[in-house]
Amino acid sequence: MALVLFLVPCFVVGMDMAFSCQDADDFVGASSPGDIIIGGLFAVHSEMLHPDEEPIKPVIQNCAGFEIQVFLQTLAMIHAIETINNSTLLSGVTLGYEIYDTCAEVTKAMASALRFLSKFNSSENAVEFKCNYSDYIPRVKAVTGASYSEVSMAVSRLLALQLIPQVSPASSAEILSDKIRFPSFFRTIPSDFHQTRAMTHLIYESGWNWIGVIATDDDNGRFALESFGVQAMVNNVCIAFKEMLPAYVSDSTFHTKVDRAIEKIVKETGVNVIVVFMRQFHVLKLFKKAIERNVNKIWIASDNWSAAVKISTIPNIRQLGTVVGFGFKSGDISSFQEFLRNLHEKPTENNKFLREYIMLLSVCAHLEYHDFQTCIANQSQDDLLENDGSKPQFWRDDFLNANVEPGFIHRTMLAVYAIAHAIKRQCKDRDCKDPSAFTPWELLEELKHVTVIDADKEVKFDSNGDMSTSYDVLLWKEIDGHMEITTMAEYDAEKGGFIFEDEEKKKDFLALKKVQSTCSQHCRPGQVKKVTESPHTCCYECVYCPENHYSNQTDMDYCHRCNNKTYWAPINSTTCYRKTIYFLAWTDWFAIFLLFLSAFGIVLVLSICVIFTKNLDTPVVKASGGLTVCYIILFSHFLIFLSTVFFIDVPTEFKCKTRQALFGISFTLCISCILIKSLKILLAFSFDPKLQNFLKCMYKPIPTVVTCTGIQVIICTSWLIFRTPFVNQNFSIPRAIILECNEGSIVAFGIMLGYISALAFICFIFAFKGRKLPENYNEAKFITFGMLIYFIAWIVFIPVYATTFGKYLPAVEIIVVLISNYGILCCTFLPKCYIIIYKQETNTKSAFLKMVYTYSSKSAGSVAVSQVSLDSKSSSLQATITDSCKTENDSVNGNCHFQVPGQPLIKGKVLPINATRTMARKRVASI
Repeated sequence: MALVLFLVPCFVVGMDMAFSCQDADDFVGASSPGDIIIGGLFAVHSEMLHPDEEPIKPVIQNCAGFEIQVFLQTLAMIHAIETINNSTLLSGVTLGYEIYDTCAEVTKAMASALRFLSKFNSSENAVEFKCNYSDYIPRVKAVTGASYSEVSMAVSRLLALQLIPQVSPASSAEILSDKIRFPSFFRTIPSDFHQTRAMTHLIYESGWNWIGVIATDDDNGRFALESFGVQAMVNNVCIAFKEMLPAYVSDSTFHTKVDRAIEKIVKETGVNVIVVFMRQFHVLKLFKKAIERNVNKIWIASDNWSAAVKISTIPNIRQLGTVVGFGFKSGDISSFQEFLRNLHEKPTENNKFLREYIMLLSVCAHLEYHDFQTCIANQSQDDLLENDGSKPQFWRDDFLNANVEPGFIHRTMLAVYAIAHAIKRQCKDRDCKDPSAFTPWELLEELKHVTVIDADKEVKFDSNGDMSTSYDVLLWKEIDGHMEITTMAEYDAEKGGFIFEDEEKKKDFLALKKVQSTCSQHCRPGQVKKVTESPHTCCYECVYCPENHYSNQTDMDYCHRCNNKTYWAPINSTTCYRKTIYFLAWTDWFAIFLLFLSAFGIVLVLSICVIFTKNLDTPVVKASGGLTVCYIILFSHFLIFLSTVFFIDVPTEFKCKTRQALFGISFTLCISCILIKSLKILLAFSFDPKLQNFLKCMYKPIPTVVTCTGIQVIICTSWLIFRTPFVNQNFSIPRAIILECNEGSIVAFGIMLGYISALAFICFIFAFKGRKLPENYNEAKFITFGMLIYFIAWIVFIPVYATTFGKYLPAVEIIVVLISNYGILCCTFLPKCYIIIYKQETNTKSAFLKMVYTYSSKSAGSVAVSQVSLDSKSSSLQATITDSCKTENDSVNGNCHFQVPGQPLIKGKVLPINATRTMARKRVASI
């Protein structure tokens, strides 16, 4: 197999440049021998220096910007390894380490990764090219780091060649969870998905929806911004502006873009919340500019800088406003703090980072706290070459402890312990003092299933290689004139909620809501958002909910619709109101009035019944058909008045079925009896033989009444069986429910009324033909008038009933029923009652016979001339004819012969007086 040697890129530097990397070993930042070597990648410096000379040469440059927080992470790794070596965890197997400084630069990190890939115990530090690395033993078994996601992405792809496990305590980019692209990458922190979701939850809970975002223009910043954008959309949070700052401070456009970002923040006055995904040294530059411009906002910090003491101690940091951040949940780091107190006793031969820190202490010792920190951060490795590296006069271990970021320290130690537990599982049946006892890819398999005890809880990597944990919500709070980083709450990444330790911290959280950061004012309950022409959904107008709609929360996207059948809502409503149920109640004044009329009608019926009963043998009562017929008619009127009761109060199934059937049958019975009376009267006083014969055939009282009423009973029964009336809720009125009876079938209702109308019309015709009865006994005339009242009432009823709705609809029918019933009752019985009470002299048999005799005489005398049509002079002609009949002897046996000029001879017969008397008796008998 062909072997290609890739020399680790440590290049010889020319005489014109001071450079400390003369060979591969000089490239290592800190190291310690051991049976198993673990690599470390940390951005101890914030940037790599770039030469000004041209052309650019492939030389690894020195770095600048000493990062105390990352330096502490290297110490945490060293402390964890030393603690493991001093314990019985690995049973005599010692761990060694090689820690490299990436200087936050992918290029330098790749050089370190090449060193890790080089063959174990190879004097040439060469990386062998193979098609199969299953048996290949590299320099390290696992790697801890790197500090930034962009670096981890590049390194992980290179380490994946030999499947060397990489466990990062700080790289949180969501893309690193992809095990296809990054199969050997693990981390002891959750991905940015959880962090960005926590941020958007905080923003949403605080009532903000109009924010700005500033991020570093690198892989980590771009992926974080993308993830945050998705989460913001889910929580209805709009991003007013996005500003990307160059990944390297040395970029010539860096300061220009910082100024542009500050201008954007100042210009967007409605944006009071800024989310910052940046590295610490970027945040330092941004905040210093913001302080100069007196910018006062709420800053939401990512895990990169939320616990950065060097930022929280910037002079006048309080002028920036409020800083709320998310940091990784910490654990017990008391042993590490003890390690820091004894750090001055540690040897520095194999730890260039520690030596550099000691040099920085000497150079910056004369400065105060913040200036001291600035001095350390601004020194470059080239500047320190002139320093002799002597011990400082004082150690200042308080400075190290003050700069500890507990979350990162704890996660770094946890990464080392996870690797150690995986090694322990590998070394159960192997002699791990031999470096070739196992390969990195075998350790990778163990790492997938390893479990570590952290704060009495078992933690392990999930299928994505992430270690799920909660976040501390950090609040920068001024205490005694100093800015302190306090824990305000805990965010449960699994449940997606905030947990508060006490009420005071909850008050701090709720106090954030006092700051407004919205594009539009919040829409109150009763209003709804109406999107404007702005591309952002958070910019809207507030409009009132329309009628029958409501909104009961702020900033609702749509109004809820009320159930139109039972509820209603006015414009700008926050709730639905139950519709008022209306019906013609007993307590309604109009119902009381109608009931009074019905009751009066019943009293009137009973009174007439009493009057007729007391005057049973008088001619008026006998002429009315006798007491039985009168009782039947009066009973029908009583039932009709009673049926009106069923039209009032809450409709029920029984009432709906009863009221129309009771009215229809009762009215039919009444009209049937009156029809018989009309026939009887017409028969009694008719002189036309043909009409008399017809009336005699028709006059069958009992069969006629039973048949007429029976037909109506059949109609009503069929109606109740096939299309029965039922209780209906009428929703035609917007804010009310009308309880009413639905007739079931308008056709059946019409047939019932039409049948009554047909009987009434027949009765009217018969009564009309007998309207010229004796003046004192003109019952047919009153029947005719009663029928007219009935027709007028029901003709008016049809259009009124069809156009009326509401609770007074039943009252319309009650009125028509009362009018028609009162009309017929009064026209039928009140004239008779008047005669019985006030005209008693006419209510005798002799007076009645005389009246009938007089009417019969007149009717008989007119028969003789009934065949002749007379003109306007017919009266004189008739007188002449009568005289001639009296004087002349031409009349024989009552015959009179006369001739009208121009006409043939006409013979007439004059009835004798005794014949007239006989006819009168027959009329009385028939009546």
